[in-house]
Amino acid sequence: MKIVVIGGSGLIGSQLVNKLTQLGHEVIAASPATGVNTITGEGLTEVLKGTDVVVDVANSPSFEDTAVMDFFKTSGKNLLTAETAAGVKHHIALSVVGTSRLQESGYFRAKQVQEDLIKASGVPYSIVHSTQFFEFLGGIAVAATDGEIVRLSPALIQPIASADVATAVADVTLNAPINGTVEIAGPAKIKLSDLVQKYLDKNNDPRKVIADVHARYYGAELNDQMLVPGDGARIFNINFENWYLNQPKKA
Repeated sequence: MKIVVIGGSGLIGSQLVNKLTQLGHEVIAASPATGVNTITGEGLTEVLKGTDVVVDVANSPSFEDTAVMDFFKTSGKNLLTAETAAGVKHHIALSVVGTSRLQESGYFRAKQVQEDLIKASGVPYSIVHSTQFFEFLGGIAVAATDGEIVRLSPALIQPIASADVATAVADVTLNAPINGTVEIAGPAKIKLSDLVQKYLDKNNDPRKVIADVHARYYGAELNDQMLVPGDGARIFNINFENWYLNQPKKA
């Protein structure tokens, strides 16, 4: 089976390409670096010839409201139009648990537009909603830092390791389209503020997390329901401690 992975050189994409290649599939990691650009349309027609499945795990280089909306709208339209012309049989997209609940955020409004384009395209599809990755904790801390204080919501999250995300997306890729959404999550719920403090402590980082119910996450205030999956989600086993133990040690 020929599979094109859009964003194939990124955190999830690179792991996904490796998994699918090891299973014997013809897998192409598509990105601007390999001559495939979903914003300009460059290389799309060529790379999609004879393609059975497209997996879109690309993310916007900017999370600014206008830029992120332009990215997902333009990329989505160009990719889906090219897939329709090429007769692609299955489109998989990686999105976020709680997208429809987080429309106060410009980023999540853009992700909702991406999902709506997929649903309206006529291309058979599966959307994977994932909770936050452990790998993003450092970036979440940076975005919420003011001096030595990190101000974050105490809302519950149920984070997941990127390795488990890649496994889940690979499984969806190799199955029939569901024309719907599946949710995936890590094994345990924890307050966002507590988890980031734990991460900082592990790294001997002197910053202190202040729990603030009004602190914004990508522009949205949170509650305990927004970032956790519903019933029926696929739950994976890698927890924070196991994930952290397997991270490359900093020099």
